[in-house]
Amino acid sequence: MADTRPRSLNAPYGAYHFREEPSEDAELTHVGPGTPCGEYFRRFWQPVAFSHELQDLPIAIRILGEDLVIFRDQTGRVGLLQRHCSHRGTSLEYGLVSERGIRCCYHGWLFDVDGTILETPGEPPESTFKDRLCHGAYPTHEYGGAVFAYMGPPDKKPEFPIYDMFQMPGYRISPGPRYVLHCNWLQVKDNSMDPVHTAFLHTIVSGAQFTEAFGEVGVMEWDYIPGGMEYIHTRRVGDMVWVHTADFFTPNIHQFPPTWEGAEEEKVFQRPQATDWTVPIDDTNTMKMRFTYVNESEPRTLAPTRFGQELDRPYEERQRKPGDYDVAVSQRPIAVHALEHLGATDRGIIMLRKLVRDGIRAVQRGEDPPGIVRAPGQVIPSYSQDTIIRIPPAATPEEDEALLRETGRKVLADCLRQYGQNSPLAPSAAESAAPVG
Repeated sequence: MADTRPRSLNAPYGAYHFREEPSEDAELTHVGPGTPCGEYFRRFWQPVAFSHELQDLPIAIRILGEDLVIFRDQTGRVGLLQRHCSHRGTSLEYGLVSERGIRCCYHGWLFDVDGTILETPGEPPESTFKDRLCHGAYPTHEYGGAVFAYMGPPDKKPEFPIYDMFQMPGYRISPGPRYVLHCNWLQVKDNSMDPVHTAFLHTIVSGAQFTEAFGEVGVMEWDYIPGGMEYIHTRRVGDMVWVHTADFFTPNIHQFPPTWEGAEEEKVFQRPQATDWTVPIDDTNTMKMRFTYVNESEPRTLAPTRFGQELDRPYEERQRKPGDYDVAVSQRPIAVHALEHLGATDRGIIMLRKLVRDGIRAVQRGEDPPGIVRAPGQVIPSYSQDTIIRIPPAATPEEDEALLRETGRKVLADCLRQYGQNSPLAPSAAESAAPVG
């Protein structure tokens, strides 16, 4: 018998025909060893812990579906090893941090930070175990108060990426906070290129979690930049035009300007408040690791950035004032893209997913994915900023919308020009950003 169900959910009381859920987009969402997205992520340095956490005890962590243990030995070196001892499988989270490496609590095997087996107590003197075996370990790099790991093929290890914000004169890095969300990494990262949610979720629905000015929807556009993409959110706030831009760098980095901005005075190129890495723990759990930037000449109290970021509030309160955690986790443990109906305001999400998919397929072809750094000392420019200009409203709403759009494009073009990049909003970007729904 022919299938007579409607092709889309377009009639009242039609849920009966749409009870079966399609599968998730595994190419973009599954991150374990050997998966397309997992191997893509493993080509980049990922933050896995904050430096201050590494004291006299090892810490069990899970990253990209792998169970690991991280520690700092008594000489100050950081080790990231597979969690289970290669002798009998006891977890090294119970190990003894040693002067050199970590010693398993069960039989005393001693592992160096690179996985070299230094001692095998109990074995006869002539045993060659420690000469023939090596424990699984990953390289680490400590920077700005965080520990990064490279978990990809050893012969493909890139240089550690230095973003311009890491070395911005007059700013210092404050590592943290970290958030854990119980859902897939991509629905957390989609949020970074969705500026309209700041006007609705963070202002209208849950109150002005940042400032009232964030409630102005304004004009939104997206464009590709070297190594990623950008959104341009241009708002009218009285006689001020506020151009607010945010970065996304593949595969999982997001930079955003200060959440305390109220667009009350003119400013030029106010730099970001934070850099976020969205690091998959596994397919259905994610952590956000953050560098917060403090302007030494103008220290500001941050907006309540922890609000709504974790499962730390009563259920009824989360219903009345939902936050980023609630909207991301409630999309299912892994969001089903085939059930979405994406529109014009979702162009950034479409583009972000395309960038990730292109990177995944580059790895599968044996190529370096875009964003990999091979040149030592290379500094990566970023464009996230606030620029506020006093420009009175145009004569009509339509003319003012055109004015906002033109101003936003010019500000990003000026930012790109500083680094010798092309002007924004090329036709290829507009074409790839066309809504699919």
